[in-house]
Amino acid sequence: MTALAFPPAPIPSVAIAGTQDRFPVRRIFCVGRNYAEHAREMGMDDREPPFFFTKPADAVLDCGVEAGAQIPYPPLTANLHHEIELVIAIGKGGADIPIDTALDHVFGYAAGIDLTRRDLQNAAKDKGRPWDWGKGFDNSAPCAPIMPLSQCGDITAARIWLAVDGTVRQDSTTAEMIWAVPEVIAIASQSVALVAGDLIFTGTPAGVGAITRGQVVTGGIDGLGELAVRVG
Repeated sequence: MTALAFPPAPIPSVAIAGTQDRFPVRRIFCVGRNYAEHAREMGMDDREPPFFFTKPADAVLDCGVEAGAQIPYPPLTANLHHEIELVIAIGKGGADIPIDTALDHVFGYAAGIDLTRRDLQNAAKDKGRPWDWGKGFDNSAPCAPIMPLSQCGDITAARIWLAVDGTVRQDSTTAEMIWAVPEVIAIASQSVALVAGDLIFTGTPAGVGAITRGQVVTGGIDGLGELAVRVG
C-alpha cells in the first residue's frame, strides 16, 4: 500500500459571494493583451489571436473589499505593476468547446488583479525566455469573491476600474475586450481541456502602472463587487 510522503498542501480557494461556500481553484490561465488600448501601450497594435500564460493555483489571493488583504512587496523586482481583470470561473469542463455553448461552462465571474513583476517580464522578453518569474509569483492573483452566474448582471459592457491610494488609474469597460468571454473559453479549450475549478483572467485595459510599498490598490467591476489589497 502506498502513501503520500507528507501531507498535501491545502487546496487554494476563493470565496463565493453571498455564501459560506468556496470555489476550489485548480488552475489559473491568463489572456495577454486583450484590450486594444493596453495592447497599444505595450507596443502592439493588431488584433492577434489571443495567447495565454499561467499562474500557479496557489498564487490566488482571496481579498474582498470589506476585509481586504495585505501582501509583502514581492522579491526580485523594483517595478511591480497592477492589471485589473475580469475573471471567469469555470464550473463545467470540456475540450473544443463551441463558442455558442461556451457560457454553459461558466460558474460565475469576479474582479481580479494580475500583479506583474514588469522588470523581470521585460528582461525575459528581451532574452526570448518564458515570463513565468514575472507573472507566476506568490500572491500574484488577488481575486474578489466569485459572483455566481445566476446573480451576475450584464458583464458584456460593465465598467472595470482600478485605483491606487484612491486615484483611479484604469477605467474602461469590458465591451472593449478584443476577445469576448465565449471566444476566450472556446479558444482556451482548443489547447487544454478546461476543468471545473479553472480561473481565466481575461486581460487588462490601458493604464497599468507601478505600485510601491505601502500603497493600497482597490478595483472592481460593476455588478461583480470590488477587491482591495495593500502592498507592504
